[in-house]
Amino acid sequence: MEHFPHFDGSTRLTALLGSPVAHSLSPAMHNTAFRLLGLNCVYLCFDVDESALPAAVEGLRQCGILGFNLTMPDKNLMADLADELSPAADLIGAVNTVVNCDGRMIGHNTDGAGFLRSASDAGWSAAGNTLTIMGAGGAASAIAAQAALDGAERLYIAARPASRFHARSERLVQSITERTPCRASLIDIENTDIFAEAVQASTLLVNATPVGMEPDTDHSLIQDPSLFHNRLVVSDIIYSPRKTRLLKQAEEAGCRVFNGMYMLLYQGAEAFRLWTGREMPTEKIRELFFK
Repeated sequence: MEHFPHFDGSTRLTALLGSPVAHSLSPAMHNTAFRLLGLNCVYLCFDVDESALPAAVEGLRQCGILGFNLTMPDKNLMADLADELSPAADLIGAVNTVVNCDGRMIGHNTDGAGFLRSASDAGWSAAGNTLTIMGAGGAASAIAAQAALDGAERLYIAARPASRFHARSERLVQSITERTPCRASLIDIENTDIFAEAVQASTLLVNATPVGMEPDTDHSLIQDPSLFHNRLVVSDIIYSPRKTRLLKQAEEAGCRVFNGMYMLLYQGAEAFRLWTGREMPTEKIRELFFK
C-alpha cells in the first residue's frame, strides 16, 4: 500500500478534459511528477465534449481546481470560455492549459512551447531564424505562433488551399504579421517552386500533418530529396513510428532530425510549471515513459 499516493482534504486537483481521453499519457506523467516532488496534487481525466464543456469549466471553477489541460475537441471553445488568454493562446485561438487564478480561468497554449523546447534540444532556436511548417491544423498553428513570439524572423505555413484549416491559417498569418516582428506567409504546398524557395530559406522544416503516421509509414510530403540542405534541421511531430520516412530522408541527406515525442513531454512540463511554479523532473519522466 505504501506505493499509492496519499490524498487528504488539502489535495489539489488537476485534470484533462476532452473526448476521448482514456488513452492519454498525461495522468501517468503528472501524477509521477507530483509524487517525485512531494506535491499534494492529483491529475485525473474527464471525458467532456464541447456540449458539456461550459458546465464542466464552471463546475471546476467552483470546486477550486488548480488547473487543467484540454485536448480535442475542446481547445477552440475554451479560448472563448477563458477569462484571459496568454499571448500564444490569443494568437492561435486555442487553449490546451488553464490556470485557475483565484477563480479567473487563464488560458494558455503550451503545445508550441513544448515543440520549441524540443527544437532547442536538437540545436535550433527560433530567434532570428526562418522556418517552414507543413500543415495548417492545431499543432501547426501552435508551433507557428510560439516561433513568432520567440523571435523567428520569417515563417512559412505550407498547406493545401483545399484544407479545412486554410481560412484559420490565413487569420493566424495576418495576426502574426500584425502583432509580432515575424513576417509570416501562407503558401501552397503543391506549388513546388514557391515551396522549394521557402525550404531553401529555412533552417527548420516541420511536418505538422499526419502524413507518415502508422500505418501509412511509406509516405512523405517531400518528394524531391534535393530540398534538404546542410543548414536544415528537420522535425516531424509524429512519434509513431519514431522515425518517419521524412526523417529518414532528411537524415540520409545529412540533416539533424527530431520527432514529436519530446514535444508531448515538454508541453506537459510547461503546464506543470504554470500550475505549480515548479519544474517537472523531465529527465526522470523521460526515462520512465519516453524511452
